[in-house]
Amino acid sequence: MTIWRAPADVPSDVVASGTAVTVGNFDGVHRGHRAVAARARQRADELGVPVVAVTFAPHPMAVLRPEHAPTVLTSLERRAELLAEAGVDHVLALPFDLEVAAWTPEEFVQRVLVDTLRARAVVVGANFRFGRRAAGDVALLVAAGEQAGFTAEGVALDGGPQVWSSTYVRTCLAAGDVAGAAEALGRPFAVRGEVVRGDQRGRELGYPTANLLADGEWAVPADGVYAGRLRRLDSGEDFPAAISVGTNPTFDGQERRVESYVLDRTDLALYGVEVEVSFVERLRGMVAYEGVEALVEQMADDVRRAREVLGA
Repeated sequence: MTIWRAPADVPSDVVASGTAVTVGNFDGVHRGHRAVAARARQRADELGVPVVAVTFAPHPMAVLRPEHAPTVLTSLERRAELLAEAGVDHVLALPFDLEVAAWTPEEFVQRVLVDTLRARAVVVGANFRFGRRAAGDVALLVAAGEQAGFTAEGVALDGGPQVWSSTYVRTCLAAGDVAGAAEALGRPFAVRGEVVRGDQRGRELGYPTANLLADGEWAVPADGVYAGRLRRLDSGEDFPAAISVGTNPTFDGQERRVESYVLDRTDLALYGVEVEVSFVERLRGMVAYEGVEALVEQMADDVRRAREVLGA
């Protein structure tokens, strides 16, 4: 998988025979995204060309209306990994700024799809919009392709009563519904980061935790306690865990964190290690307890329930 961070980075020899292109934000790479990528892969195989996913960095809303920018589900690098699993060969992360935002749909087609990627097939979601003020849609893309020499199609949205979308995943997470998010994603929702030193109260209470900062830019589940897993990204070791998301209200904490207690392990040295924390099931909401004894009793019950959920 190659990530090109500007049109000028695209090697002419890689696209010499043309490409099959899919375009979107692809945040989270949910089941709907994967259906679009799968169709692009099918078209690419028919034509004997690579698949290129065009995405945007940063998210367009972060430029156009930053106060309404959505929280981020996946980093660009993780997005590329997931797209590769869905059949994409390369990712063009188009730097999104006010100049790009001002492109008409026709300019986007010419600059990106024709001049840069030499598209022979373009596959997008049925609700795809592009160009200045989102003036372009699938019908315009199809017409533009007929003029420029590529085919274009919109893949019908999938999902049940609620179609799969990044917005739906964020809504689930905001409600603590990690099972709903996992259904839309096709995998448990996960966050990644470097383990930082916390207050070390968990260690004092017999439940040492690996702590990740919950930056407001990144999506995390609602405050509460969850059953899930912690995976070291350096070694691939994977462990069952009880996970707390919040500010630790019993001790009047201010910093929001994702704190993972690896079940029955007190010997892991994880400071500075990059880890992935995935969420399987919500156990309860966050509560401020009257004293340490009540908190420890609840933590023991959380661990018991996490073990049951995870079969650990």
